[in-house]
Amino acid sequence: MKSTDAFFPEKQIEYFYMGKYGKEEYRIQVDAYSHPGNDREERIQHMMISTRGRYALRVMLDLAEHNNGEYISLKEIADRQEISRKYLEGIMTVLSKAHLVDSSSGKTGGYRLVKPAEEYPVGDILRTVENDMIPVACMGESETKCTRADKCYTMPFWMGLSRVIDNYLDSHTLKSLLEEGHREHCTCCTEFQKHTET
Repeated sequence: MKSTDAFFPEKQIEYFYMGKYGKEEYRIQVDAYSHPGNDREERIQHMMISTRGRYALRVMLDLAEHNNGEYISLKEIADRQEISRKYLEGIMTVLSKAHLVDSSSGKTGGYRLVKPAEEYPVGDILRTVENDMIPVACMGESETKCTRADKCYTMPFWMGLSRVIDNYLDSHTLKSLLEEGHREHCTCCTEFQKHTET
């Protein structure tokens, strides 16, 4: 039976992200998991970073951490991060097309950063693979875009929240994340992905 109930009990479904930008503190509620068909489903679509986004950030951090000017094979990255090589291929294609990484084929081929780690805002990476980081669907440019946005009382609030999110993401770079004290690459989302596939 495919279920995440044991991994994320109902009381753990919602958690809060707290941060500070400038002098303003903010608290963003995020859904950790959404059961199909319930009222959490819409909220999870935009406020939660997808597995694809988390893996992309981990890969870019891996390239930054092991950057010596040489190409790093996808197998090395996949082994270190414990992520499926096939899954990473799709992510690397997106990052390469966006000119965030340089790629090379052949026996000594692989991937490498195209600029110093301090010149990679986290926001650029996540927006590349997530397409957007909007907090509500009605801010999108697709068929979900609200036709009453110019009259909506709440739209200025959502736009403000979107700016806070973007500013926070752009205030961190690959270099700053690597300098966050004694840390290591987390595989929790890898374990969650494996659990949901069982």
